[in-house]
Amino acid sequence: MRFETKQDILDWYEKQPRSLTPEFISAIPWDDVDKYPLDKRFVPVLLYMRDVETPTDMYHQELLRTPTGKDPVIAKFMERWGVEELTHGEVINRFLNQAGIVTDEKWQAQVRKTVSKLYRMNTYLITSLTNLVGKKFTATHMTFGAIHEMSTAQGYRRLIELADHPVLTKILGGILREESAHTQFYRSVALIELRQNELSRRIARAVIDRFWQPVGQGSLHKSRTHYMINTLFGGISGLELLEKTVNDRVKQFPGFADLTRITETVKDITRRGLSEAEAA
Repeated sequence: MRFETKQDILDWYEKQPRSLTPEFISAIPWDDVDKYPLDKRFVPVLLYMRDVETPTDMYHQELLRTPTGKDPVIAKFMERWGVEELTHGEVINRFLNQAGIVTDEKWQAQVRKTVSKLYRMNTYLITSLTNLVGKKFTATHMTFGAIHEMSTAQGYRRLIELADHPVLTKILGGILREESAHTQFYRSVALIELRQNELSRRIARAVIDRFWQPVGQGSLHKSRTHYMINTLFGGISGLELLEKTVNDRVKQFPGFADLTRITETVKDITRRGLSEAEAA
């Protein structure tokens, strides 16, 4: 799909039905969760996914301080996006509890509490600096968002394939449908912003090349990010999947034809994971 304006994108997005409705969640066979085996190596991955989805309200508040967040179209999208992301975290947590992985009732507050002061300070500083750039930084925000949504979706798809748990597959399938709509919004707005201005393209490319890291790294401990990457994408097939479904798609963005940052970052993480496994 190609849209002419950001309002067209928002109009499309608002027509997309929610997948994780109360009816959908109620229809999940929760009592069947523990009837199927769940490999223990996927528990930290599910906890990571839950914890990445949870502090989206913090990111939303940070963005509202910038020209990007004050854009009426993006602000309207973010309202629904934030609600959907929180629901994703809650549903994953419920699955974990049903699988016998008991979590604290105040887990959401704990997730927000564990975000480091350094991360909070850095995001505040970056947000303040983006205000100096103004609306030309919107392309960067939206490109970052598109990459994160694409990679998150591939993480869910990979977990469905590897875990092979019927109830989890149903849950993640619902989440994926909403994540796909998020991806389409971010990607479409990024394309409009990148096409409009050469300086926006240069800023976005420079920031991605220097600062992109897998979604969650920074707000969550790096070791957790690396475990998730190695579990889901370690090995040639996992790397090829990410290159095809994320890196190659971002190469289609104006100014990103020779992008290598995503693939190189993930390869570096998986190499280190392999070296650590061999050493052990």
